[in-house]
Amino acid sequence: MEKKEVRKQLDRLYNWALGLAIITVVYNIAEGLVATYFGIQDETLTLFGFGLDSFVETVSALGVTQMFLRIKNNPGSNKGPFEIRALQITGWCFYVLVVILSASAIYNVIKGHQPTSTTAGVIIGLISILTMWLLIRAKISVGTKLNSAPIIADAKCNQVCLYMSVILLVASGLWELWEIPYIDIVGTAGIVYFSIKEGREAFQKSRGIDCDDCSV
Repeated sequence: MEKKEVRKQLDRLYNWALGLAIITVVYNIAEGLVATYFGIQDETLTLFGFGLDSFVETVSALGVTQMFLRIKNNPGSNKGPFEIRALQITGWCFYVLVVILSASAIYNVIKGHQPTSTTAGVIIGLISILTMWLLIRAKISVGTKLNSAPIIADAKCNQVCLYMSVILLVASGLWELWEIPYIDIVGTAGIVYFSIKEGREAFQKSRGIDCDDCSV
């Protein structure tokens, strides 16, 4: 009887972990759509890049969702083909994003282009910081209870999204308050830095090389 209760409790925790992964996918899609729309509308490259990053994170989150399903059914199993492919696609998408944002940033510097508004960036940044913070806390809690290193590592991956959200908020806030020249480019540079980092880690993971920050 006790074994059945333990099994039920474990199933509930794994289902909660899977639910958090699905929430992450849905949130990233919604965030990507809203951020890219307002990024184009307000002509702010930091917000536009943040939105594109959210779409890339969606691919990664789908791989994490598959990982949670695998761990639930077979805790000791290795990565499946879907997870590996998701990591490889994620890595290439991050590198493409770096090229696009870098070229756009150089163009904006040459043309002296500045955002028309960054209000949306401030609002989206605040919402994203709160959402990522809640997801990180929830995933660490579940991962700790299950003694699952991959789930805890996934929570650490969300910390990178949290850092990007802070960059978006700071860059958008500084422009909104004082219209500091080229602060949008500085914010874009921050997004590019973390995109390079995440792209490299995605390829490392696809080859079975462990890194400190990411899961899958």
